[in-house]
Amino acid sequence: MSVLRTQLRGVARRPSRLLLTGLAVLVVSFVVYATVLAQQITERSVLNGLSGTPEAAAVVVQNGTVTSAELAQVQKIAGVEEAIGRVENGTQVGGEYLSLLGDPGTGPLAMATVSEGRYPSKPGEIAVTPRTVERMGIKTGSTVNAQIRYDEDGKPLAPSKLTVVGVVQVRDDYGFQAYAPTSAILKLGGYDFLNRIEVRLAPGADAATVIDKVNAVFAKSKIPSGERPQVQDGATVRLEEAEAVAEEVNTIFAVIAMFVAIAVVAAGLVATSTFRIVFAQRMRQLALLRAVGAGRGSIIRALAVEGALTGLATGLTGVVIALGAGHLLPVVAGWFGKNISSPGFPIPAALLTVLLAVFLTVVAVLAPAVSASRVSPLEALRGSGTTGARRDIGKVRWAAGIVLVLGAALTAGYIITNLPAPNDEDYRVQPMLFALVASGAFAFFALVTLGPVLVRPVLALIGWPLRRSSPVGRLAAGGVGAAPRRAAAVSVVVALGVTLIAGTLVGGASLRELADRELAASVPADYELLGVDEAPVPVALAEQLKQRDELADVTPYRRMPVKLGATEDLAVTDLKMSALPELGKLDLAAGSLADLGPGKIVLSGFGADNSGKKVGDQIQLSAGKRTVSLTVVAQFAGDAPLHASAVLDPADLTKLGAPATFSGVLANAKAGGETGRTNGNRAIQDAQVAAGGKWRVDVLADQRDQLNDNVTMLLIIAIGLVGLTVVIAVVGVGTTTALSVVERVRESGVLRAVGLSRGGLRTMLTTESALYGAIGAAVGLVLGVPYAWLAVKALGLNAPFSMPYGQLAIVFLVLVAMTALAGVLPARRAAKVSPVAALGSE
Repeated sequence: MSVLRTQLRGVARRPSRLLLTGLAVLVVSFVVYATVLAQQITERSVLNGLSGTPEAAAVVVQNGTVTSAELAQVQKIAGVEEAIGRVENGTQVGGEYLSLLGDPGTGPLAMATVSEGRYPSKPGEIAVTPRTVERMGIKTGSTVNAQIRYDEDGKPLAPSKLTVVGVVQVRDDYGFQAYAPTSAILKLGGYDFLNRIEVRLAPGADAATVIDKVNAVFAKSKIPSGERPQVQDGATVRLEEAEAVAEEVNTIFAVIAMFVAIAVVAAGLVATSTFRIVFAQRMRQLALLRAVGAGRGSIIRALAVEGALTGLATGLTGVVIALGAGHLLPVVAGWFGKNISSPGFPIPAALLTVLLAVFLTVVAVLAPAVSASRVSPLEALRGSGTTGARRDIGKVRWAAGIVLVLGAALTAGYIITNLPAPNDEDYRVQPMLFALVASGAFAFFALVTLGPVLVRPVLALIGWPLRRSSPVGRLAAGGVGAAPRRAAAVSVVVALGVTLIAGTLVGGASLRELADRELAASVPADYELLGVDEAPVPVALAEQLKQRDELADVTPYRRMPVKLGATEDLAVTDLKMSALPELGKLDLAAGSLADLGPGKIVLSGFGADNSGKKVGDQIQLSAGKRTVSLTVVAQFAGDAPLHASAVLDPADLTKLGAPATFSGVLANAKAGGETGRTNGNRAIQDAQVAAGGKWRVDVLADQRDQLNDNVTMLLIIAIGLVGLTVVIAVVGVGTTTALSVVERVRESGVLRAVGLSRGGLRTMLTTESALYGAIGAAVGLVLGVPYAWLAVKALGLNAPFSMPYGQLAIVFLVLVAMTALAGVLPARRAAKVSPVAALGSE
């Protein structure tokens, strides 16, 4: 107990050391609790704002056959203040899809609010959203022809005229929505089926009673029991709708939790390193305690209690800071007109976070405490510098490190030898991913074990320019190399963060290149003009599009089914491969597109597999009674453009009986941005309407942008999450530098006494911090890049391996700069101490 009281008094006298020692734990406590609060905020915002059912709807009828007759009966039920039906229909307007949605337009059950003009009041009138006005060009006062009604055989009847009478604001504006009363939409479509009924109750009415009466209405109807709709209270429906979105949120946060767990491991490593330095600085005190009779067990217990207090203090501080930030976020969002829910006060999560911090610090302190208790009084009295400079790791640690390296190599070898072949349908991803995680874990723990041995060779390589630059550079490199254990402990955490970031960047670049190849095959241009019901595109229309200033790379093409050898009918096209820039991204398995011409053909991977032909072979194509013999000059690795099975010369397609008209026309917007894309769309719409309006326009660029945005967002989220580890590592560098400054006060005094200026001392210590980052970043890149390649191949996606050299260089430089900045304040503090005071200290 006397030892424990002595240690606690020391903590009470220097509380700043306690917070400094547990700074990494404070950061990770903040991250853990902030993640909990972020999930609370997200789920509450989802529940409050992302349901598709109005708040006023107390009863909802859906998921079954509902007609206007049942709606009329529901409206007569006692206790029903208002009942509306909702319906959704789709139509083609000028070659583009327009969604027609039923909504009352006014009242508590309305989802659309008029912002310009008026709401429709009769059939043939619609109100559109602002983005629909922008993308489709249908403004208030304009009239459009819409193909709504079809006969029993699916053939279109005469188009209906729709007049835009207003613009409405809605929650989700996708750019192709129009609103009108439900009765008007039913009359336009010529049918009588509703998607749902929403009921608003009269004041004082009981929802359960109304639900029973609504069920009775459908029980009396002629609807078969299996097709009767479900009647629920509105609160349940809104909760189900919101939870469907919240389930996705929970999945995202499950992934986030994995990265937070990695950050916790990193914080534990930093805390362990910090405790080692702190205990090394207090060897004289520990030696005196041993000299007066303190046992090893009592010292270990006292140091463990000190670690628990560190975890308690830093955990509470991190939780309080996170709670303040979580409650400040809705206030700040309100300043910008955003409505974000408050996270509340999740007390159980706060307590668990504090307990995690205590547990983390206790685990982190045990190994340093055991090592400190083993040091004899005579060895401890030599000073902390001697102990901290130990370079040996012992035979047991060498053996453990070698075993871990072999484990990493063997599991990586297993992955490499079992990588899937192209189009391998029996390949199983899960075992390979488990092996990849195991290999990475072996490699990381091997790095932790052998880190002190690896520091000096890595430092010799990356520190070579510093040693040749100036005496200060030599001193900095020597300072890091003199304490390899300390350097390894911090650099390993930096290496973990850089490994994850490098893997994310390399994997992301490879997946983006794969996405570009697939998009080049399916959406090789910004727009595609196609005939409604496969109507051909006349040559004159294609020529008109080529003359439009808003368009570029206008490329008509033909497409027809043929037999490739003995196969069934497969689609081939004569699309000019050099006409569209995106087609240059397609991947070839063999041959060259430059060889394509009359008498030549390029097969897709599917076409080659089905026909059994390869580059140099002859293949026969037949359509009806016509046959041509062509030479295979190239093969795509995947799909041919427009998902065709082959590309051939227009002259050969004509020989097979293809008509002079075109199957479609591809084109790009001449100008960039949303304005350029809208102008290009309008140019095609105007041309096709003037030619008779038998064609539709698909804006393929929207699909490409959506996929690119999704890939970019995933990369940003992933880098942000793995960045948590880097933040912990930078905190560890700053803490280590600050504590080493205290440990090396006498050394700093000697350097000042022999002529080193304050600026030189600051530069030396800051450079040491930067070297921690450089060592960790170099090791992280060496590990991250090959493991990223393994991950890409193990996923079986047939993605190319892509190295983003520029991004990786930026990561290296940013890490070095961040770790250098982490050492600025400790360096400034060290430079302020006078040489006389430093030489007089122990």
